[in-house]
Amino acid sequence: MRLTGPLESAALLTVLPVPAAAAGSTRGVLPWAPLVGLVLGGAATGLAVLGDRWVSPLAGAVLGVAALAVLTRGLHLDGLADTADGLGPLRGRERALQVMHQSDIGPFGVVALVLTLLLQVACAATLLETPHGWPALWAAVVVARVAMARTGLPGVATADGSALGSLVAGTVSVPWFTGWLVVVLGLLAAQAAADPASAAALVGSALAGLLAAELLLRLARRRLGGVTGDVMGAMGETATLLVAASAL
Repeated sequence: MRLTGPLESAALLTVLPVPAAAAGSTRGVLPWAPLVGLVLGGAATGLAVLGDRWVSPLAGAVLGVAALAVLTRGLHLDGLADTADGLGPLRGRERALQVMHQSDIGPFGVVALVLTLLLQVACAATLLETPHGWPALWAAVVVARVAMARTGLPGVATADGSALGSLVAGTVSVPWFTGWLVVVLGLLAAQAAADPASAAALVGSALAGLLAAELLLRLARRRLGGVTGDVMGAMGETATLLVAASAL
């Protein structure tokens, strides 16, 4: 695995400054996306907890969701909106891909974006009032990047015209992805010693998020012919929401 992989992943998936040499490659983007998720999740969760303690759970939730959007340049939210515009209406494959490539956001995208953000904030606010709230918020961000890394496994089809999809196709090996899956689920299960019920809930919510992302990927394969960069972002946002909602 490339030593510059983490920097390549951070260059595309975050606003963090990285050396120009790393920013020019995409081979490490998906293999190291879970590591980026650990960093982003820690930052967003930390701000959410501070907002909760200083103001209120709702303020903390808004701060955490907003911080995540800023740190990712809204890239995944944009992917969610474009994917909703492409998959929402009953249109053919070529037209759907054309709509997704356009820079504007249609009505389906607006609705999906607004509802997702509102639900993420609502779930985060509720979680911040529970003992296992901050681990669940952190897990939601990390699991989302694990779901995105899944699209880089061998055999995952890329939709016609997807530049990013073709660049990252097949960049994640099965053992590497399995390793990350074990690490993430292991970190969540590590709370079993202190609170077995909380650990079980976190692992279950992580699996629910991965399942939701998988269903979206299968829909994209059927309707679009494969994955695109927008679909990756949509999978991430979907997984984030389902993990948070399932942990309530």
